[in-house]
Amino acid sequence: MQNSHFDLTIHGGTVVTLQGVQKVDIGIADGKIAEIATSVSRPSKRQIDATGRYVLPGGVDTHCHIEQISGAGLMNADTFETATRSAALGGTTTTVSFAAQHPGQRMRQVVADYSALARKGAVIDHAFHMIVADTSNGNLSEDIPQLIAQGHRSIKIFTTYDKVRQDDKSILDILDVAKRDGAVVCFHAENDGLIRNMTEKLLAKGRTAPKYHAASHPREAEIEAIERMCRFAEFTGARVVIFHVSTREGAEIVRQARARGVNVQAETCPHYLFMTVDILESRDPARFMCSPPQRTVDDQNALWDAIADGTIELVTSDHAPYRMDASGKFAHGTDAPFNKIANGMPGLETRLPLMFDSMVSKGRATLEAFVDLTATAPAKAFGLHGKGLIAEGYDADIAIWDQTLTKTYGANDLSDNVGYNPFEGTTVTGMPVTVVSGGRVIVRDTEFEGVAGSGAWLKMASPTA
Repeated sequence: MQNSHFDLTIHGGTVVTLQGVQKVDIGIADGKIAEIATSVSRPSKRQIDATGRYVLPGGVDTHCHIEQISGAGLMNADTFETATRSAALGGTTTTVSFAAQHPGQRMRQVVADYSALARKGAVIDHAFHMIVADTSNGNLSEDIPQLIAQGHRSIKIFTTYDKVRQDDKSILDILDVAKRDGAVVCFHAENDGLIRNMTEKLLAKGRTAPKYHAASHPREAEIEAIERMCRFAEFTGARVVIFHVSTREGAEIVRQARARGVNVQAETCPHYLFMTVDILESRDPARFMCSPPQRTVDDQNALWDAIADGTIELVTSDHAPYRMDASGKFAHGTDAPFNKIANGMPGLETRLPLMFDSMVSKGRATLEAFVDLTATAPAKAFGLHGKGLIAEGYDADIAIWDQTLTKTYGANDLSDNVGYNPFEGTTVTGMPVTVVSGGRVIVRDTEFEGVAGSGAWLKMASPTA
């Protein structure tokens, strides 16, 4: 029997739906969007007045490192509770983070242990990529196929970094399994030999400061590895995603591969769109170290062009939180050489406001394009059914935006556990003010109201589902 009342109604807002931008009301029941109409058919127990505001699907961030031990043995600064709180305050209602295997570990145990952390702390719904560092000892023959069948349908491979990188033969073996069992393989694609070569040369010349990190990861390292992974995908027929494309040439390789029919998608991140390599000349440059490093204005223009023509379909945060102390960036001391400083920046909370400001407020693209890039396309890419759209039957994951609200980021004004904001001094127009996750209001008038452990694990659907 149909309930006589909706649990929640959002009324008066400008809503992005499958039919475009509309002024409609949304009725929510049992955590789902039950009705979208000019005037909903039932009364509601609770109402949110969204008059004059944009009502958008909650963001889907499919690349974030949360409560994860890095290949170098460092634990991220964020727990699931602090990371997903930060995500929610930034308008994101779904994350996909990394169950990171290290050599000698069984993948099934890695996923089980990581799932327990998420169950305890996550405020919003979530799924996992499996970082594969060891294909032996039954991992590739038993654990990974079983986990794929359970719904963990995304695998992450590194082509560099000592403890986690895979050689070409292992990569091809993983691609074969992914193709057979219906998984997607995501790549951190940089040529390890080029990075080692440049790092040794720089250190030998005494060029050890953080600013030399960029030179140690030359653009050619990304170019070569993206080309090789696209060729491997073409050879095996597997579906792949190239993470954090940072160069004009990298985007062009993906464009050409897609034109050949290769099943490849690409993402980039705000730090490549809004930062250039000269940021490593600024105060406390370790804050901005990431891999691949930031590039040039020309690369930024090429990335925006690739977003516009659909070559790059996803913009994610690559949230990689390390504090500026001995627990994170300076685990090897404040005077450590660049190759001993943890890479990564926080980004879960800033991703959507930065992209909204550039795409919508500044008129670079349409509101619908913003929604697709940051919510709909990532949900579709990873088979997260019920996410990324405001549509009847979908999960009631909704962010209400005040498109006129202006914010200038401060030095340490994020809600994660990292201790700094890499976009300090940046002013954005347009901020999420109320966020609903599964029908629960978890942010109300910019104040967090979520509960640790209330988020649910999401099964990734098969590409054919």
